[in-house]
Formats: sequence, C-alpha cells, structure tokens
Amino acid sequence: MLKIVFITGISGSGKSVALRMLEDSGYTCVDNLPARFLHDFIAMSREGGMERVAIAIDVRSPGELDELPAVITSLRARGTAIQVVFLDSNDHTLMQRYSESRRRHPLTDRLQRDGITPSLQECIATERRMLASLREQEHVIDTSDLTPGQLRAWIRDLIRADRPAVVLTFESFAYKRGVPGDADLVFDVRCLPNPYYDHLLRPMTGRDVPVAQWLSQFGSVGTMVDDIAGFVERWLPLYMQDTRNYLTIAIGCTGGQHRSVYVAEELARRFSYHSPLLVRHRNQPAPDLP
Repeated sequence: MLKIVFITGISGSGKSVALRMLEDSGYTCVDNLPARFLHDFIAMSREGGMERVAIAIDVRSPGELDELPAVITSLRARGTAIQVVFLDSNDHTLMQRYSESRRRHPLTDRLQRDGITPSLQECIATERRMLASLREQEHVIDTSDLTPGQLRAWIRDLIRADRPAVVLTFESFAYKRGVPGDADLVFDVRCLPNPYYDHLLRPMTGRDVPVAQWLSQFGSVGTMVDDIAGFVERWLPLYMQDTRNYLTIAIGCTGGQHRSVYVAEELARRFSYHSPLLVRHRNQPAPDLP
C-alpha cells in the first residue's frame, strides 16, 4: 500500500529539515506541490508502483490553502493512508530564523500594497490565519526550541509509528522556555522534589538510574505519576472516539531535565501496552540517527 506523508505548516518552522529526513528514509519527496494536483499526483504514484511519498504544501501555493482540509478528508474517505504533520514555531523564533537566514517571507510580495512592503510580523500573522483550519485538525510539532537533529528524530519516530490507532505521545519540556504549542494536555510537576539541588545529580537527566532512584523515594512523585496515569487512562478512550489521530501529553518542570523527563518516562512505561506510543524530551540531546 502507498504510504503518504504530508508536510505543511508555518514558513521557517523546519519543513525543509523534515523533507530531507523523509528523503533519507526512502521517500520520494515533492516540495511546493499545488493542492489541485494532489489527487492526480497520488494516482500517478500508485500507478508507478511507489511505496512511500512525501509532499510539502504551504502558503507558496496561492489561492488553494482553503481547499486543503477538504482534499485531505476526501483522500482519506477513499481509503488513502495519509499522515499529515503540521510544523509550527512561535513568532520570536520565526523572526530570529528569518534574521539569521536573511530570506524573505513567501508572502512578502503577495501582501505588498501601494508600494508598501509588509513587515515580517504581518506576514507571519497572515500566514497563521491562512493555515488555522488545517492546524486545528492535524498533528502539530512545535519546533520553537528544537534543534534540527531533534526534529529529524521526531519525524523519524512519527513515520515509523503504526497507524491508524491514536498516536499517544508523552513529552517533557522546560517551563523556562515556555509551554510547547503542540501539547493537547499539560501537567505541571514543578511541585515535586528537585534533583537539581543535589550536585551529584545535577548534570544527569531523569533517564539516568541515580535520578530515577532519588525521585522514586518520594511518595509525592509516585502519587503524581498515579494521578496523571489515572486521568489519561480514564479519558483516552473518549479521545480515541473523537476521531483524532494524535494525543500529546506534555509534562513540564523548570529546566526540563530531571522531574518532567522522569515522569514522562514512567508514564510511557505504564502505557507501554498502547501502540503507537512515543516519548519525547524537548530539552534533551537528540539520539543518533541510524
């Protein structure tokens, strides 16, 4: 069966990195495909015997973005296995990336009126409005504080996940860097004992055995994990009935290094029976890609 990954999102959020990752994984990649050609391209891919195809569509395709949600729904209704990933980032990060790359926003010329060039902030705001309906119904990855290596690893894990069951993701993050925009449910574990104040544990992470042993000795930590697991266990069936494809549960502590990582790992262990299941740590080094 033909497997299709559809990459979209805000300009500057990492679509090129994602496409390169997919290309390295054996996908035939097409960038900036006009939405009106989606049906024809997929039909040609099937006829050509292709097995894996990745397509990027964004605001560079003028006048067609409003059609995308309906086109995707139509393809799925016809039995097409299509996985949609929406990449996003906060405005501050986007403006910083554009400043570093010195590239123009793709909407700059289209929004120009009476010889007045729109600001980058205006272009980003307009793009968010244009893509709002698509963002609301698809899986979102907030790349604001991700390195290219982390994004590649996350895309790799996502495309390897078996479907069509809900992809359950436990994600740790640092509150000092802000709540990730891709979170569906957020739990704050900053009230738990902090290994940071032990000079031996400080350089470690919540995945290291000494940190895990230190945290597990506190009843409050176990109770927090129990309560979050109980909530997810109770409501996950209803989320699955809500025709959603992804559920991302974000666990936050101050630095995203010890408590949130440990809790996310413990929750993943408890829900290991669920497939597909992903674990992400926003403030940890990305694993080496095979």
